[in-house]
Amino acid sequence: MAEASGGQFEALVRIMERLRADDGCPWDREQTRQTLKPFLIEEAYEVVEAIDEGDPKQLMEELGDLLFQVVFHAQVAAERREFTIGQVLAATAEKMVRRHPHVFGDGTASTAREVLEQWEELKRKERNAAATAPISALDGVPRELPGLLRAQRLQDKAARVGFDWPDISGVTAKVEEELGELRKAMRSAAPEEIEEELGDVLFSLVNLARFLNVSAEEALRKSTTRFTTRFQYMEAALQRDGRRLGEVDLEEMEQLWQQAKSANRSSGA
Repeated sequence: MAEASGGQFEALVRIMERLRADDGCPWDREQTRQTLKPFLIEEAYEVVEAIDEGDPKQLMEELGDLLFQVVFHAQVAAERREFTIGQVLAATAEKMVRRHPHVFGDGTASTAREVLEQWEELKRKERNAAATAPISALDGVPRELPGLLRAQRLQDKAARVGFDWPDISGVTAKVEEELGELRKAMRSAAPEEIEEELGDVLFSLVNLARFLNVSAEEALRKSTTRFTTRFQYMEAALQRDGRRLGEVDLEEMEQLWQQAKSANRSSGA
């Protein structure tokens, strides 16, 4: 199986080389790292969507599209004589072995938390060895991550070095405190102050999600999906009567919304 997979991967690399050749595909030949960035992000999110849909065939296809983006970027790098896809694979394999001494070496880690702590410590040592300037415990969280996800990753990293509430009561108290400060800012009607305090509320809610072992990003994404489903239910219900949302009052919309919630619960949505 491994040999067959290796051959199929090599075939994909050869296809990419052919597409980028002088007599290859005009569109593929025009692409750069910058132009490819949106496609890389889009394909990653399509993988997430396929996971949520629970369709293995769709997931297989989307993983293939994401893998193709990795091969595409590696081909661009090879043309620039920076590195090859082979070097990417070798470096990743070496790193995974190095970062798992409890599996491939004489290290020990009996829980997932111990594994994460060990992983962060190894990363810190690697960065220290390569750094020419002081590093932060928060390094390694991309600025381009979605806001909620980035906040939670930063909080995770801070917690691993002891900067954390001792229990959830401190977190919930902080949420209440930040809500109070937001209400005060709203009374002042100062836009910049409102924005700052709203950001603090969101950040404290992300911390609450972390203590509850919930992904804030996933929670919001699923709530947004539920909202979309219920809103479109209302639109469809009114359309069957030859009406639109803008033609009914808020009370009727609320009734339709409750119907949509009941329908969604029945369908498991």
